[in-house]
Amino acid sequence: MSKITKDRTGVMGRRWRVVGALTACLAAWTGITPAQAQGQTLELAKSGLRLLDAQGHVQAEMPMRAKRWDQRRLPDGRTVALVQDADSGALRLIEARQDRLEERRRWDGPAFNLEALCLYLPPAQPLLQAFVLGDDGIGEQWLVDDQVASGPARSPVMRRLASVPDAKGCAVRDEESRLYVAEAGVGLWAQSADAERHERRLVAPGLAPADLPLWMSAHAGERPVAIPVVQPSAQTVPVRGSGDAADDPAIWVHPRKPAASRILGTDKKLGLSVYDLQGRETQFLLVGRVNNVDLRQGLRYGRGAFDLAVASQRDRKTVVVFQIHPDGHLTTAAELPTGLDDVYGICSGRNPAGGLDIFVNDKDGRVQQLRLNREGTTWTSQPVAQFRLDTQPEGCVVDEAGQQLFIGEEKRGLWRLALDADGRMGAARLVLPVGDVLTADVEGMAVHRSAKGAWLVVSAQGSDSFVVLDAQPPHAVRGRFRVGLNAALGIDAVSETDGLDVTAANLGGPYGEGLLVVQDGHKRWPLGRQNFKLVPWSEVLRVMP
Repeated sequence: MSKITKDRTGVMGRRWRVVGALTACLAAWTGITPAQAQGQTLELAKSGLRLLDAQGHVQAEMPMRAKRWDQRRLPDGRTVALVQDADSGALRLIEARQDRLEERRRWDGPAFNLEALCLYLPPAQPLLQAFVLGDDGIGEQWLVDDQVASGPARSPVMRRLASVPDAKGCAVRDEESRLYVAEAGVGLWAQSADAERHERRLVAPGLAPADLPLWMSAHAGERPVAIPVVQPSAQTVPVRGSGDAADDPAIWVHPRKPAASRILGTDKKLGLSVYDLQGRETQFLLVGRVNNVDLRQGLRYGRGAFDLAVASQRDRKTVVVFQIHPDGHLTTAAELPTGLDDVYGICSGRNPAGGLDIFVNDKDGRVQQLRLNREGTTWTSQPVAQFRLDTQPEGCVVDEAGQQLFIGEEKRGLWRLALDADGRMGAARLVLPVGDVLTADVEGMAVHRSAKGAWLVVSAQGSDSFVVLDAQPPHAVRGRFRVGLNAALGIDAVSETDGLDVTAANLGGPYGEGLLVVQDGHKRWPLGRQNFKLVPWSEVLRVMP
């Protein structure tokens, strides 16, 4: 945030001070004061970084030549500075400790020429991050918190971002989660400081970089509603398909060994993956473009009990049926026609006879209910009901205990349909429209039922968040949350979630109260193909009011 101040001839002043005009104005605008602990302040002098007492006397000095730096007061009261060493180009994280300065971490500088550096401390999950911006619009966002486990294979780079071609200064307003970058000859740009969000806009055309302090002190930014953050405990290996490939998960609970349970995840470019609870792939079924997947266990057909999964196959406009064997291994059991033109979302539920009903939808709004039958060793299906929404649906979930079906109309909201005594769909009722709480697109959903109650979790893709409602009428909203990063385990945060699933079963370890699995639309840290994140249900309970 702070810049080395120079006189108009470009000659360095006698002291490069943090308490300069830019810092003072930014402090007034952001609410961030110069580092102060027991009256102490930090300043950057020509000889190095200094720690001063309340009277301005030097208590400690770390000799160095520095080019750019910024500082933050951390929630635990510590003050840290991130400094670029002018000789080596390294970035050094330095902590002010009573009467001394201590280097906590050091990283090689970025591969590009660094033009601007500023720190960011997210309000919901205060792990220190840095923006390092170069020429030609190259930039990166780093995780530099000194409590994050380091190692030779762990890069601090959370994401690469397109900045402005000629960055001449930057600052972050933490509570706004917004990065401001001054571009010479153009003006001031604002973009999201959240690594999972996408936005950039010109907020002050024609603003000269030298006028950045005046503009920032005069414009108080927005203060978005804070959404609580939960931490994932594990993640799957990336899917095989590139681009937007991962989509929807389903959880299979091992009948005797809960820790040996499996997660099914669609790769909508290639097929269906099966993962263990550590995120390792145990099986891959090359069945083509399957979009959504769902499953039910202990289904009754004749004298047999079956665990079955179903997936929507878009190329062939079919439903693929998989049998899940007791060891968690899947085999393809059948592929059934739907009569739909553009097969999209799917969910399933146990009907009153103990068999499986499949609810598959079309992009044109049609929702078809198929009843799965078994004749000898052959699986067949018959349509039993159909209705139509005005616009495109996808995510849905059957809540057998509540005798209801929930389905999301992506641009309009969440619908509920009662299921009659035969399990057939009844009339649809909009229970939560798209708005400030449930932002479009409405995507994946699942029900968590336990002795503590029944909750419906819905992915609100537009805000990278999840809405929790009572599964029972009148379906009151309980709260919202986001899935943040787990720095200690090297797991990045979640954004633009498509599908999700949840179980209330005790799977052991962190999943004693159940497990939530969500698709991650952007694999940030390290950058890679999409995957699925595992979240203990206890984490969700922790942030619910």
